[in-house]
Amino acid sequence: MELLTILISSLLGVVAPVGVVIDQTAENTIRSQFSTVEQLQVRVDNAPSYQLLQGKVERVLIAGRSLQLKQQDFRIAVLELETDEIEFDPTSLRQNLPKLKQPLQAGVRLVVTEQDINKLLQSPQFLKQLQELNKGNFSALEFTEASSFANPKVEFLPNNRFSFQVELQNEQEVIPLLIKINSGLNIVGGRQFQLVDPKVSLDGQEFPTEFLNMIISNINQQLDLRNLEGDGVQMRILKWKMKPGKLEMAAFVRLEPSSKFLETRR
Repeated sequence: MELLTILISSLLGVVAPVGVVIDQTAENTIRSQFSTVEQLQVRVDNAPSYQLLQGKVERVLIAGRSLQLKQQDFRIAVLELETDEIEFDPTSLRQNLPKLKQPLQAGVRLVVTEQDINKLLQSPQFLKQLQELNKGNFSALEFTEASSFANPKVEFLPNNRFSFQVELQNEQEVIPLLIKINSGLNIVGGRQFQLVDPKVSLDGQEFPTEFLNMIISNINQQLDLRNLEGDGVQMRILKWKMKPGKLEMAAFVRLEPSSKFLETRR
């Protein structure tokens, strides 16, 4: 969700300065959201220019390469974004915190590499989230109560499949247990990620079918993008392609003026 917050902050930052916004100003604003940027181009379509003072921006286009997030060890190989018209309360410019008058809509295309995702998987933030998933899905296994995950790794396979492995360490075990997952990943209705034909093993022994189905059902529910709607965000996946070495995704995002992400920004 950090990436979504960064994109929102970047777009709102484009219209924050009082006066005429030029492309270079917008680019500097967006560049400041990342720790390092290899390439970044920003175009603000806003003709006539006085529309900004009336609370309107016709369109914002962003194209970037090799963008490093500030808060996490994660790099975005390709970022492309195009918004619809942005309309906001012009009086809110005085506080440099634009308040939307209508939903903000944008198309986003992302490309990330397998190498960069594996760096993210090794981060303390992800391992903490994985531990919470462990408690929720594997609590029926006695050895997990005093266990922790370590050394997660993902590999992208052909035909939108992936393999994932992680060690499950326990104070009572000298050698960690190895969990392996091999699964497809499809998008249903643009909103629901679903694991397809998953195979899960623990130290080479496949999980019982009944237990595996329970886990997969829980995971699929957590991967439902409709869960974001309560926070004022609608997202629909338009393209999802995994292949060896990288993942490409295109999505439509709609942000309501009442979204909690805007409240955080303010």
